Amino acid sequence: MAVERSIPSALGGGHRRFHAMRMLWLACVVGGLFLLANFAYGMFSGYSEQQRLNQQWQAEMRTQPPAPAPQETSDPPKIDPTLKQPKDGIDFAIRVPKLNYFAAVKEGVDAGVLYASPGRYPSTVWPGDQGMVGVAAHNVYWINFPQLAAGDEVEIETRYGLYRYRVTGSQVVNPDNRTIIMSNADGYHLTLTTCWPTWAGAFAKQRFVIFTEQVWPVPPYQRINAGAAGSP
Repeated sequence: MAVERSIPSALGGGHRRFHAMRMLWLACVVGGLFLLANFAYGMFSGYSEQQRLNQQWQAEMRTQPPAPAPQETSDPPKIDPTLKQPKDGIDFAIRVPKLNYFAAVKEGVDAGVLYASPGRYPSTVWPGDQGMVGVAAHNVYWINFPQLAAGDEVEIETRYGLYRYRVTGSQVVNPDNRTIIMSNADGYHLTLTTCWPTWAGAFAKQRFVIFTEQVWPVPPYQRINAGAAGSP
């Protein structure tokens, strides 16, 4: 009789374990679906916000008087300092012809900014100033970022003129590397950063960095050197 009483007890324990495993499986499925839905919503929201910012910038540029052509002098052009500050949260716009990419760039590089658009490192200079312009972008929205190679061009469209940069190289670094973004760097540069590897999203552990130098307008020191080289 003791054996007979133990059989239902064993069956009942197995049933409870099966029920617990099924509930755990259902919880994992629901959790996974929630994460996927949240990611999809974030992607859609970010894309929609970027399109809104792009349209806002383009509408502003249509009403903006054309910037004066750069003068071939040894001194940098004098620019109204009020144009070198965010307006409605937007600093300037970036265009990458090779990738058919265009985006308005906001001020700042925190998660609230980068979920929808590239952002300018606030500690760096503005385009046209001597030093380094730093722009960060989320790896989800910066399409084909690592495909840029030496010689490719990147354009920055500002309220005071167009600046063109040429890629000189790239590097993968750890996020605590403080030698990449240096506002007071010699020359006139634009540095772009994103998470690496690009497929890892929020789990990316490194940074992909692209280095460029300004080629238009021709920086003042290059004009001086070119003039000296051409002197008899």
